[in-house]
Amino acid sequence: MMDRDRNKTLLLELQRAAGTGNDRCADCGEPDPEWASYKLGIFICLNCSGIHRNLPQISRVKSLRLDFWENDLIEFMKTHGNLCAKAKYEAKVPPYYYIPRSHDCLVLREQWIRAKYEREEFVATQVCQDPCSAGSREGFLWKRGRESRQFQKRQFLLSAREGVMKYYIKEEIVDWFNAIRAARYHYLRTTFPSVPEPELIPRITRNYVKEGYMEKTGPKQKEAFKVRWFCLDSQERNLMYFKTPLDAFAQGQVFIGRMEEGYKVQAGLPQGVRVKKRKPAITVVTPMREFVFICENEREQREWIDALNGVIAQPLSG
Repeated sequence: MMDRDRNKTLLLELQRAAGTGNDRCADCGEPDPEWASYKLGIFICLNCSGIHRNLPQISRVKSLRLDFWENDLIEFMKTHGNLCAKAKYEAKVPPYYYIPRSHDCLVLREQWIRAKYEREEFVATQVCQDPCSAGSREGFLWKRGRESRQFQKRQFLLSAREGVMKYYIKEEIVDWFNAIRAARYHYLRTTFPSVPEPELIPRITRNYVKEGYMEKTGPKQKEAFKVRWFCLDSQERNLMYFKTPLDAFAQGQVFIGRMEEGYKVQAGLPQGVRVKKRKPAITVVTPMREFVFICENEREQREWIDALNGVIAQPLSG
């Protein structure tokens, strides 16, 4: 019992130790991880520990608080840790590669973990893949037609050298995702050779700070409200709306400028506007007109207001 309590205390001290990186999940960055892999010597969160359980030949996990830790395992954890593992398993992560965070979907996190520990794609002994070759891929994808709602199987060819993704009509969606990022990275690197890499990486994909359904009316604010799927792109400062989340093209968009330019967002309806639905509303004020949206509930209303205010408060990019 004394060893159990002592070792648990030591583990928790290791998890909080400065300069180790152990205070965040080694794989997704979730703060205060309460699980660890005693084969890899890393501290991980509950969700990532579930993925590690499916890799028993590579990783074995225990709870920091609930499981018994033998003395030799404690010593192993002392000599390893998250920064040590990062130096080994993430030594050569390509700049375009998307590193998932805790809020990302399971498939992205699982393939990131498998790429690191199972396939060891990023260890120092691996030959780094050229972004141009990484951004070249051929295979089948299901594509939704612009006019039709039907998905059809098509042969796609992604060429970073040509800067195009053609389809004539992979099985691994994460490989496709990062291949597309590689092609985009190659295009940006070639087009803007003098721009520092940290400024290029955020441009690889759009940064949607908020997505979801709202109802919108027309410019006269008397038209019927219609349900639309909205995406707020903080990078381009656009609030775009689609008929459905899978639509390839937006039906319209609202530019979100800065407060000093006359942009603001407020809860409720503009003066004189009446609606039958008793649901929370948002009004986006621009120098040209007011845009009115109805949210599903108060939580969604607060999240949209916070997200829009975040974009309004950020400086315009040069």
